[in-house]
Amino acid sequence: MNIKKIDDRFATTGQVRPEDVAQLAQDGYVAIVCARPDNEEPGQPAFAAVAREAEKHGMKAIHIPVTGAPSAAEVDRFEEALETINGPILGYCRSGARSAALYSSIGQ
Repeated sequence: MNIKKIDDRFATTGQVRPEDVAQLAQDGYVAIVCARPDNEEPGQPAFAAVAREAEKHGMKAIHIPVTGAPSAAEVDRFEEALETINGPILGYCRSGARSAALYSSIGQ
């Protein structure tokens, strides 16, 4: 994974796989936010599989699928999720761009 730290609270990356989650927990992430719709691409792991693994490691997992630019409703949902999380968050999608767009849209 190529993790890009945006600030102390949020970083982005491309697709997270269930087998990546243990390392993410060791790296200090307390939550994963997936901005990628399920079945976007063949072979992509389902969000539920990543979420199950996250829960095993004490991490919160939130799914806010975004296609294109984030809508106001998606940004609102993302802001609400952030309010419930204390600590570093990793956002992911295919490339990390939609996750970064969600984060950059908060408070606007």
